[in-house]
Amino acid sequence: MSFVSSVPLRWVDVDAQGHVNNALIADYLQEARVDWLQSGANAHLLGDSTMVVSHQVEYLGPVFFATTPVQVLVDVGVVGAARFVLGYRVLQDDRLVAKARSTLCLYDYRAARIRRMTGAEREWFAAQSVELEPLRSLGQWRVGADASEHRFTVRWSDQDAYRHVNNVRVFDYFAEARVRLTPEPGPDRMTQAAADQLTWMVARQDVDYLGQIVQRREEYLVRTAVAGLGRTSATLVAEVQDPTEGRVLARAHTVLVSGDLQGRPVPLPQVMHDSAAAWPAVKA
Repeated sequence: MSFVSSVPLRWVDVDAQGHVNNALIADYLQEARVDWLQSGANAHLLGDSTMVVSHQVEYLGPVFFATTPVQVLVDVGVVGAARFVLGYRVLQDDRLVAKARSTLCLYDYRAARIRRMTGAEREWFAAQSVELEPLRSLGQWRVGADASEHRFTVRWSDQDAYRHVNNVRVFDYFAEARVRLTPEPGPDRMTQAAADQLTWMVARQDVDYLGQIVQRREEYLVRTAVAGLGRTSATLVAEVQDPTEGRVLARAHTVLVSGDLQGRPVPLPQVMHDSAAAWPAVKA
């Protein structure tokens, strides 16, 4: 049976398009995941022993502000020696608005290495394990030599209890880079969409965490490229890089859908075709 967590909404969760921002859905997943862990025998893992390896989030409908909480159903999938998979369903008023998967591992932050589960830890996870329906693959892409570049600094408040950037905040960095995805000088993509009476909707977002991002004065870099175009949708790949070392610390595959003011899909605007020509992604 799924674990059910009630997650309250906040007014500040609503973005300029009038619904809960896509990155906040990952926040709701995190709240439900913490609630689930705290409810059982493995609550001690929240102290210093878990690390998010990846997320897959499929957005099925908008979430609107309400004084009643959303319901997040949590299921345990595959359980390994050091990692486990969680599945989620997010509902608002019994309407399925998102499905997601997370892969987490046990991590010893003092020793800076992955650690194996104890027998008791694995038994608790395995007792809840069910078969999860997989989400479709978005393919494997990398950012090539030509890419849209956005620099950012980590805010002090972006850190979590582990003293590195919280996994949810990485969604924000990718979103800020997408807003600036405009190949020619002029209005950013969201400003231009408002002028053209268009909306941009995130249909899917997968994030892989490849290294820890920490708070510092030096900037990080997000490089974004276009992996493919459909009639109304575009698939983007983006990477958070540390310019001082040249390392990729996180990678996202994002499916964007172009819509009218009622949210109905419409053909992609010219700016996305221009972006695809300027910044093509490469197959991994």
